[in-house]
Amino acid sequence: MKELTWFYMKGCPYCAQAGRALEELKKENPSYEAVPIHQIDENAEAKIADQYDYYSVPSIFLGEEKLYEAHRGEGYEECKEHVKSALDKAIAE
Repeated sequence: MKELTWFYMKGCPYCAQAGRALEELKKENPSYEAVPIHQIDENAEAKIADQYDYYSVPSIFLGEEKLYEAHRGEGYEECKEHVKSALDKAIAE
């Protein structure tokens, strides 16, 4: 199992949506609780954020591989599916 790197921004509605999806997924599948997630506030840790290739938050990486980047107008179910996919990939590694 590998650690995910999760970029977010305080006050971002898409970040809040992804956080809700993560909590719901953990309730649905307790094995997701074991996935290590390093959450980085891109404003507070800009030097780290600048080392990754993404435009929108939330964005999730496994190492240097971008697994998910939110897009404008994204709905909850789409977001949840992307978060689930990232968790599944981290478990498989």
